[in-house]
Amino acid sequence: MKKLIILGGSGIGMIAASIADELGDYEVCGFLNDVVPVGTQIGKYKKIEVVGKTEDIEYYIKQGYYFFIAYVGLQNEKATFKKIESLEIPNDQFASLIHPTAQFPKEYCKIGNGVLMAPLVQLSPDTTISDNCILLANSFVGHDTFLDKFAHVATNGVVGANVYGGKAIHIGSNSTIREKIKIGNYALIGAGSMVLKDVPENSVVVGNPSRILEVRE
Repeated sequence: MKKLIILGGSGIGMIAASIADELGDYEVCGFLNDVVPVGTQIGKYKKIEVVGKTEDIEYYIKQGYYFFIAYVGLQNEKATFKKIESLEIPNDQFASLIHPTAQFPKEYCKIGNGVLMAPLVQLSPDTTISDNCILLANSFVGHDTFLDKFAHVATNGVVGANVYGGKAIHIGSNSTIREKIKIGNYALIGAGSMVLKDVPENSVVVGNPSRILEVRE
């Protein structure tokens, strides 16, 4: 069985751990976390230990462990993306965690390394899901859509056809992205938003129809 280290902790980290356990291909060996002290047990029911910090990752890479990155930027997508890129994890040591109920036409889509698809995710043909994307439960991605590295679609998010989603974007729960929209790198779409126009890089948009709340540097 492959040994798996998850970068993160509660929330997305526990979702990743639960899917890994259900797949049965990985032994979840613990979390790397820079905030929670080493030795802390994370989880209300099943407990998973924090075994180190991100500075320890080189050891686990050399030991042949697999990795899943469970970070979601929310406060600062760009900084989170740069931190992840700096880890230099080899592509062949990323674990893709795809729940058995996720539905996608396998010969008609391109899915990168280190991707998570939670229960009941659905992809249409000719979608491209890049490395380290996270698609949470019941999310949908329409045909001919491209999601760049570390893009996140939260629960019940709907991404229409022919959408371009940039690096490390976050599409909030119950949001809908109209077809043929471009979402710039590091943008954050607030929960429940209806996106009808292109979204600039580094911006935060909210509402129905969505409006720009702020543009970050």
